[in-house]
Amino acid sequence: MSTLLVSLSGLTDSDDADRARAAAFAAELDRRAVPLTHLVQPKGPDGPLRRGDDLVRWIAGRVRAGDDLLLHGFDHTSDPVGAWQNGSVPRIGRRTEFGALPRHEAGLRLTGARRILLATGLSTDGFAPPGWIASEGTLDALADLGFGLCADETTVRATGGPVLRSRVLTFRASEPWRGGRRAGERRRGRALEQQAVRTAERGGLVRLALRAKDLRREHRVEAALAAVDAARGAGAVGAVHRTLFPAAAPAA
Repeated sequence: MSTLLVSLSGLTDSDDADRARAAAFAAELDRRAVPLTHLVQPKGPDGPLRRGDDLVRWIAGRVRAGDDLLLHGFDHTSDPVGAWQNGSVPRIGRRTEFGALPRHEAGLRLTGARRILLATGLSTDGFAPPGWIASEGTLDALADLGFGLCADETTVRATGGPVLRSRVLTFRASEPWRGGRRAGERRRGRALEQQAVRTAERGGLVRLALRAKDLRREHRVEAALAAVDAARGAGAVGAVHRTLFPAAAPAA
């Protein structure tokens, strides 16, 4: 049997309109009996999330109703703990905050991120790195700090346990816009649906990842829901990350 995971990131940096669109998207998933995994960045341009914030209360309510929560980096700064970087270490960008960090520095940022998250009343032992890229040092730090799982670009892995191989499906693409942006968007939506169906038909793990900015484009929402429907039609069952590894602690 195939498993379908749908995740959403980027709400920490978003506005009320983005959050309203997220609620509408989550409601569409509810109608399909598919839970949503919230990738939460605990610190944004306006400072850390706080207990009682509208976003925090909404996510907490969704998690109580069956959604999931993964820590999604710290603050996505372009040069985290920049003093350690030198010419032998590739510099990293905003979308890959944990893509090149050594073990100690990754541990510092994970500790800070977890502290902020706990202060809001939310918690999780799962991690999804920004840009879906985690350095070896980050993986070591996750194990040091007792995280139960990490979801990166090509795998979902239990710390010290099994590794499930599956590429995350997103609307990001490196190829040029052949035929114009609108045609490119249509191709991308169709490709997303086809990849989801092929994976579901093989009995694999279907991982569909959206960003808050994707929800601003109606055709992307439609394409994502079409991919969800197609995957379900091919036998995929909606789930959350913590159910992949029963030993993983539930989000709260």
